Amino acid sequence: LHIYFGVTIILSLMGWTGLARVVRGRFLSLRDEDFVVAARLSGTSELKIIFKHLLPSFLSHVITSATLAVPGMILGETALSFLGIGLRAPVVSWGVLLQKAQNFQAVAMAPWLLLPGLFVVIAVLAFNLVGDGMRDAADPYASH
Repeated sequence: LHIYFGVTIILSLMGWTGLARVVRGRFLSLRDEDFVVAARLSGTSELKIIFKHLLPSFLSHVITSATLAVPGMILGETALSFLGIGLRAPVVSWGVLLQKAQNFQAVAMAPWLLLPGLFVVIAVLAFNLVGDGMRDAADPYASH
């Protein structure tokens, strides 16, 4: 259980920078918009501008970026467990299950050992497609 939280913390520490860059870029682009300038000129406090105007404007982008980060976390945990660095045998993980499929003879005798690899591919593709759909829904006029 400690290894699970350790792997989660390591992957989170490595993955937060992309989300922070998206949030900062979106925040800086919105602070010069007309509705923010109008709120500032009307005497609205900075905290109220952030929570009332800026946060709702880029919350969809944050959710989309977080959704697109999930496949990287899945692949990271699977790779670490597959290499024996992450979760180990008593804990069930796709990486641990794929580690058993390393041996060609084991796969020949039990081809169902490759199913975790298929599920990893399906999960990663599903999260990528959902994230792309959310990104397109959040910004329908952007050219991709």
